Amino acid sequence: MILVLAVVAGWPLLRTIWFGFTDAHLANPGGAVWVGWDNYLRHEEDAWRGLLADPLWWRAVGNTLVFTLISVSLETLLGLVIALVLNASFALRGWVRAAVLVPWAIPTIVSAQMWSWILNDQFGMLNDLLLRLGMIAEPLAWTADPSLALLSVILVDVWKTTPFMALLILAALQMLPRDCYDAARVDGVGPVRTFFHITLPLISPALLVAVVFRALDALRVFDLIYVLTPNSAQTMSMSVYARQQLVDFQSVGAGSAAATMLFFVVATCIAVFLVAFRGRLEPGANG
Repeated sequence: MILVLAVVAGWPLLRTIWFGFTDAHLANPGGAVWVGWDNYLRHEEDAWRGLLADPLWWRAVGNTLVFTLISVSLETLLGLVIALVLNASFALRGWVRAAVLVPWAIPTIVSAQMWSWILNDQFGMLNDLLLRLGMIAEPLAWTADPSLALLSVILVDVWKTTPFMALLILAALQMLPRDCYDAARVDGVGPVRTFFHITLPLISPALLVAVVFRALDALRVFDLIYVLTPNSAQTMSMSVYARQQLVDFQSVGAGSAAATMLFFVVATCIAVFLVAFRGRLEPGANG
């Protein structure tokens, strides 16, 4: 298994890191020359300031972190509420569970294209609905307005991925021992105190694991932003920036440098999170 991981993950990563220190170009992939830190700091030949001196890169980093923080927080909160509802007993519970999972089951490219039509400022369904309700005075350019573009992307991602969080939390809820709730009911503990003193502490390890998985995915977001707001600096993520350097500018060296920095940013964020919550993730931490 270690050899397989080294081949399918380790070697491409090392190759990408190496390309980040060269002037590799798609027009001449075999003629890469070692340039050291030029792709990260400064490239004198074409006066490009390098990745770490490019304001657009730092804006992409900021957009990615804001997107991750807000979307993961909302998805965790909404996913917890939905999971609690789905964990209760009521008629047609199986059908409701299946319906909740529909947004997550739709491929991201398909859902992004669908939402680009819904959010269109001229013929979009959302603007038409808000106009009919009198909530807005004129159509809004949801994905073109700099003040609304990132918010629109976040809302679409929350709609798409909240069922994933709800599914993981629901699995944790269904594994909880019933005797704790029976004892609380006998002692006259109300539902709110039961949730905060029994349910939440018991599912916190699974909840944190779900947050880690979702944060990993959110930090690498590409397809949703690329379809909804192509070539927009207001919503550009680190992955979109790396793609722009690699494909649009055909610079393998610059694109690889951006991809390498993306890897280290993601690894650093997850490492900090795991260290901060290490005690809660260990088996028996709540016992």
